[in-house]
Amino acid sequence: FGKGPMKRARLAVLIPAWNEEATVADVVGKIRVECQQDVIVIDDASTDRTAEHAMAAGATVLNLTINLGAWGATQSGIRFALKRGYRRVVTMDADGQHLPAAIPALLAPIDSGEADVVIGSCTERGSKARKVAWRVFRGMTGLEIEDLTSGFRAYNLPAMKLLASKKATLLEYQDIGVLLLLINSGLRMREIKVPMRFRAFGSSKIFSSWFKVAEYMMLTLILCTSHIMKRNSSPAVGRNRGVS
Repeated sequence: FGKGPMKRARLAVLIPAWNEEATVADVVGKIRVECQQDVIVIDDASTDRTAEHAMAAGATVLNLTINLGAWGATQSGIRFALKRGYRRVVTMDADGQHLPAAIPALLAPIDSGEADVVIGSCTERGSKARKVAWRVFRGMTGLEIEDLTSGFRAYNLPAMKLLASKKATLLEYQDIGVLLLLINSGLRMREIKVPMRFRAFGSSKIFSSWFKVAEYMMLTLILCTSHIMKRNSSPAVGRNRGVS
């Protein structure tokens, strides 16, 4: 699908990666072969050979000098893509969970003008800890998105510009904070079901232990509480909160 309108619109696939030398080359290679799209790997100050393996597989590598976390790395990639003239991006994990074959389906609502943001959803992959977090934050925020933590997303140019702005900096995690910012800014969001694999190596950086889950939930609860207070103080904030 690299010869159609998506290619003319300059699409880049962004992959934030921290110590993913075991899988990143395979992920990049499959995207290059199956989708024929440019791949940008944001190496989040890895201590292994992630950057070297990604470059050898054909990716452009953006090397970060300090570890920014998943969202900081993703935002850096979006800013880099804007400077390079890309008008649409797809974000994917480096661990092999997200399938390149699902990229066309992810982009379809954007290509048709139905959405500015599309989230690839696969709730079956969720552990008990992840599902508890999803349930809590859906209740607190009113977000009607099933897979709140999915990093498999597509953004059009208006969404890219918003997410590259200072408003989107220091959101810590890309799920709740980014989704609330997108919806409260009036951007249209869709969630579509996609297949995913379980990661072959390592574990989730956020859901690797109950301590990590507690840390994640505490930080996100602060964000949610702040959002609820802001919503309650301004009737105009918080409208159009669902997924179209």
